[in-house]
Amino acid sequence: MEDLATRDGYDRWAEIYDGEDNPLIRLEERVLPGLLGDVRGLRVVDLGCGTGRVSFRLLEAGAEVTALDFSEGMLATARTRPGADRIRFMTHDLGRPLPLEDEAFDRVVSCLVLEHIQRLDPFFAEMRRVCRAKGAVIVTAMHPAMMLRGVQARFHDPASGRVVRPKSWPNQISDFVMAVVRAGLSIESMVEHAVDEQLAAESPRAMKHLGWPLLIAMKLKRDRV
Repeated sequence: MEDLATRDGYDRWAEIYDGEDNPLIRLEERVLPGLLGDVRGLRVVDLGCGTGRVSFRLLEAGAEVTALDFSEGMLATARTRPGADRIRFMTHDLGRPLPLEDEAFDRVVSCLVLEHIQRLDPFFAEMRRVCRAKGAVIVTAMHPAMMLRGVQARFHDPASGRVVRPKSWPNQISDFVMAVVRAGLSIESMVEHAVDEQLAAESPRAMKHLGWPLLIAMKLKRDRV
């Protein structure tokens, strides 16, 4: 096992990331479209975009997309994909204030990123700041129950043959909820999704977690005040 800083880990992961069978991503793909709704003509920002798996789907759905990540390796992969010239990619550490204008986006999206965010309060506050008054903040995350089972983001590095773990933080659901409240956001929906027989059949890696919650997904709105 090799533990790395989050940025270093994802730089190493970038080369093989899109080719892996990831049951968490498979499960999220079922859920995300319903949370996003129709994004045609909307301005959307993807925070922690990685190789662009969500950014390009938003683009194909007709959104104007801005995408941020601090891993140059991940962004380099994203920029090689068809249509990359139509997305505004930015290198940025999400632990710092976002280099974006107030109320600039109709959808603020953060997918499978929260486990790598140490300080949740400023992150949610920044998501609220850049979201338009009638917009929505969409957040998905690996369910905290997975850490109780010893699971966190990891990959097998083909170069070294070792399992590499980018740094993760053991945030709990209560940490998510309180960060939402303190940021001046309200929860429109919050759903936990467990590994079911269908997912286990599609992704054998998920079988050992059958019945356990794997994903948490939230749709948030700005409070009026």
